[in-house]
Amino acid sequence: MTRLRLTSLTLLAVTCLCLGCTPKLPDPTASIEPEGRFTSSGEVALDEQWWTLFNDPVLNRLVEQGHSENLTIKSAWDRLDQAGAVARQAGSSLLPSLDANAAFTSTRTKTSGITSDSDLYSLGLAAGYELDLWGRVRGANKAADLELLATGEDLKSALLTVTAEVATTWFQLVEQYGQKRIINEQIAINGKTLELVELQFRTGKVGIADLLQQRQLVERNRGELTRVEVTISLLEHALAILLGKEPGEAGELEPASFHKLPPLPETGLKIELLERRPDIQSAWYAVRAANQRTRSAIADRFPKVTLGARASTSSTNSSGLFDDWATSLSANLLGPIIDGGNRRAEVDRRRAITSEALNRYRLTVLEAITEVEDALVRELRQADYLASLEAQLELSTAATERIRDRYTKGSENYQRVLDSILSEQSLQRSILTARRQLYEYRIALYRSLAGG
Repeated sequence: MTRLRLTSLTLLAVTCLCLGCTPKLPDPTASIEPEGRFTSSGEVALDEQWWTLFNDPVLNRLVEQGHSENLTIKSAWDRLDQAGAVARQAGSSLLPSLDANAAFTSTRTKTSGITSDSDLYSLGLAAGYELDLWGRVRGANKAADLELLATGEDLKSALLTVTAEVATTWFQLVEQYGQKRIINEQIAINGKTLELVELQFRTGKVGIADLLQQRQLVERNRGELTRVEVTISLLEHALAILLGKEPGEAGELEPASFHKLPPLPETGLKIELLERRPDIQSAWYAVRAANQRTRSAIADRFPKVTLGARASTSSTNSSGLFDDWATSLSANLLGPIIDGGNRRAEVDRRRAITSEALNRYRLTVLEAITEVEDALVRELRQADYLASLEAQLELSTAATERIRDRYTKGSENYQRVLDSILSEQSLQRSILTARRQLYEYRIALYRSLAGG
């Protein structure tokens, strides 16, 4: 009894001494606190389901399918389940453990020609618990919880990314459907012009060169139509992959057209972006998790205190198994003395990881703010560019009509007519491309503002 008291007092003294050396957790304070508003802003609140603002039923259906069937999103859900399991594993270390064992041994011995048999039945329970005095286990548990939260934000980022990719791919298809329609119209118009030129050629009013040039223009339209049809097929394949399907299984896609662009959303304060963007939240959780890992590494340099309890019973027959019991209680102190600097090196490594995570977080914040500003500038300038193209088309159409009229009267050469036609038709297709780019810039703005 005296020896047990002495051991307990010694363990208590060492424990109290070590408590005065509890590791202090570093503070990963981020120095980035963006101030002010973005350069441009609308007055309409950011809608979480921003894709519905385009008033496109096909897009709504595609986004819904993408959310449920996209394989990248499904993989993100799997990673979230994995992180949840890891967090539960880390949390189990905070609780006591209890193990049970049962054994049966049968022995046969032969001595001086005499054979004897004996049986032994045994049962036992063993419990253990680590007193987490320095926060090593708690740090690992908090780190796992924070990593679970970061994985949840990564899932949100995956949903946002897939939504934007589906919308972008669909509007690229809408543009190509429009390009196909315009080219078919141009083929019809140029074909009628070709008939006129052929008539004038037969009557001797124009030369063979004018006829050949007009035929080349019609053939050029047909070649462009082939290229557009190839692009449509490739985009439909890409869309099918985004929906988790094989190429050709995306379903019927009805050709659509661009509607009026939704009003510009309210961009808000820059600091609000830190709370909305899932990639920023994930990066910040990663900083905090790395900091907790550093805490665990520091605590690992201090002694571990564990408590144990055992109870066991044994008997030569099963009926007497619970008649006699043996129990024991234990307290253990295990601390490093010489490890060649291994634990200190681990602390330095963890601190470097935390610093790296903090710098990555700062970079993510800067990139997020830049993405919003870039999207705003691009959309504003693209709107001006689109307005300029539409004004050019109006002027070009008027000029083409007058030049064609002068040509039919014999007061204008055909090269002037051809140049005017090419300019007008090129503007028609450029306007459609510019409108698609304007939509893409709006999608980029929604995505950068973490809409959805």
